[in-house]
Amino acid sequence: MGLKNKDLISVHDLSVGEVATILDVAAKLKRKQKAGEPHEYCKGKTLVMIFSKASTRTRVSFETGFHQLGGHPIYLSDQASQIGRGEPVRDTARVLSRMVDGIMIRTFSHESVLELAKYASIPVINGLTDLLHPCQALTDLFTIQEHQKVLKGRKLVFVGDGNNMAHSLMFACAKVGMHMVCASPKGYQPNPHIVKQAQEDAKLTGASITVEEDLLTAAKGADILYTDVWASMGQEDERAERIKALGGYQINQKLLDVARPECIVLHCLPAHRGEEITEDVIEGPHSVVFDQAENRLHVQKAIMALLMSDERL
Repeated sequence: MGLKNKDLISVHDLSVGEVATILDVAAKLKRKQKAGEPHEYCKGKTLVMIFSKASTRTRVSFETGFHQLGGHPIYLSDQASQIGRGEPVRDTARVLSRMVDGIMIRTFSHESVLELAKYASIPVINGLTDLLHPCQALTDLFTIQEHQKVLKGRKLVFVGDGNNMAHSLMFACAKVGMHMVCASPKGYQPNPHIVKQAQEDAKLTGASITVEEDLLTAAKGADILYTDVWASMGQEDERAERIKALGGYQINQKLLDVARPECIVLHCLPAHRGEEITEDVIEGPHSVVFDQAENRLHVQKAIMALLMSDERL
């Protein structure tokens, strides 16, 4: 059991079956971890983790997860490596391929990740780019499945900036037959090319992927409400402008009232309470954001094991 591609760059690249496999293996590894059962599927392997962006959840989950899989993770920041001094990505890819067994990268440019994967002979995992956040979106499917059992036919409404998170959620929902509405104002709507790709994927599963400007219309009957910060890393200079444009796109009690009674609330964190989500909602009974945060560990372990283990999972 594994994945057909050597890398995990985008959920779009995965088959419907591969998404199901990742979720199944994540559940298996989570059970083992909770039971204290060893699961060293990557024993003796080494993973390099390249970080150009600050991180809490990505670093801790990958580093802890690879350790629990029996492997050795190595952290590389721009400041602590030649990457930050301008070494070509293709050179880094070929050097690391001769020394380690896998690469996880969290950076700005999606093109850099594509180049890294092209020149590396070992698995490359996209830990986040400005375009996509696939590991988080797969984690979100896993979290929804834990709380709502069935994925197919559920309605997820993403509130706010049509960013990397919105893009990966579109692909993820399309692969499992979930309906997704991205509620965003003009000028902050998702990349039309990504929307079109996700809509093509959705034809295979009966899902629908749409973009809606009116928030209350979008949220009607939602099973899942999801949001992210209005200004992501690298957009700090746009903060005032973004607050003005996205100020009405908030998950609050008014929005929950138009969603389904059993609706759950997700946020990929960190959260700016009082901006994209209110304090009472993120701390309220509908919120599962800390289950979601923990699940990064289990889903990423599944991805690493499926890409890097020599054992059958």
